[in-house]
Amino acid sequence: MSVPATPRLIIVTGVSGSGRLSAMRVLEDLGFYCVDNLPVALAPNVLELAAGSDPALKGVALGIDARERLFFPHWPRIFAELEASGIRPEVIFLDAADDVLTRRYSETRRPHPMAQTGATVAESIRIERLALAEIRERANRLIDTTALTVHELREVVTAAVLGSGTGSRMVLSIISFGYKYGLPVGMDLVLDVRFIPNPFFVPELKPLTGLDPRVREYVLEQPEARRFVDEVSDLLAFLIPLYQREGKSYLTIGLGCTGGRHRSPVLARELIERLRAAGFEGSVRDHDIAH
Repeated sequence: MSVPATPRLIIVTGVSGSGRLSAMRVLEDLGFYCVDNLPVALAPNVLELAAGSDPALKGVALGIDARERLFFPHWPRIFAELEASGIRPEVIFLDAADDVLTRRYSETRRPHPMAQTGATVAESIRIERLALAEIRERANRLIDTTALTVHELREVVTAAVLGSGTGSRMVLSIISFGYKYGLPVGMDLVLDVRFIPNPFFVPELKPLTGLDPRVREYVLEQPEARRFVDEVSDLLAFLIPLYQREGKSYLTIGLGCTGGRHRSPVLARELIERLRAAGFEGSVRDHDIAH
C-alpha cells in the first residue's frame, strides 16, 4: 500500500527531563508509529514502511534529543528535503523551568544526557538550551510541563496533535500565572491583570486562592474586572476565527497577576466560561497557584 499523499511526521523534542518520552507514549496511544532517536533523514523510509504495514496508522512520531548530532546542525536542510518530498514536519517542543528540571534529575539520580566531565546539572541544562534554541523557535507547539501532571500532559499533547491534524475547532488553553515567577513558556497571547485590586492585601482573603468563592466574589465585584472579561471575550471571539482561517488549531493565552494565586485564576475561569458559552472549546491551568 502506498504512503498517503500528505503523511504526518511529528518530531518531539525539548530539554531533557521535560517529558519527551511521556509525550511519545501519548502519540503511540493516538495511533502514531513512534521511534526514539532515529535519524530524521530516514523519516520518509519509516513513513513508507509503517503505512504499508498498517493502513490505519495516523503517521510517524520521532523523538529527538540534543545528542542527535546528525539532525540538529542540519535540520533546516533536512526539513527542506522533507517538504520537497511532500512531508511537512510538525515540531512539538517540551520545556520546563530550570529548577524543576534540576529537581527531576536529583530525584531520579540519573545523569543529565548533556553532562560533560565535571559539569553540574545546571550547566548541562544551559548547554542543552543553547543547542536547542533554533529548533525551539521553529516549533509548531511549545508545551511547558513545569506544573503539568502526567494526565494533564496527555490532554495537552492530545489537543495539540488531534487539533492540528483533523481540522477540528481551535482548542483554547488559558493559563494563570504570577509575574514574580516569570512567564510560562509557549504563550501565544499574554494579558496583565495587575490593574485589578489585589485580594492579597485583604487579610481574610490573603491565605485563600482564586478557587475560593470569596476571592472570586471580591475580584468580580470590581467594575474593571467585569469589563476586562467582557472586552477580552469579545476580542477573542473576533480573533479566533481569523487564527483558524490561517491554520492555527490551538491558542494559549496567559493571564498574569503578581503571584498567580488570586486574580488571574478567577479571571481565567470567567473568561473560559464566556468563551465556552460562545461555542469555543478550552481549558484552564493554574501555573503558580500553589506557590
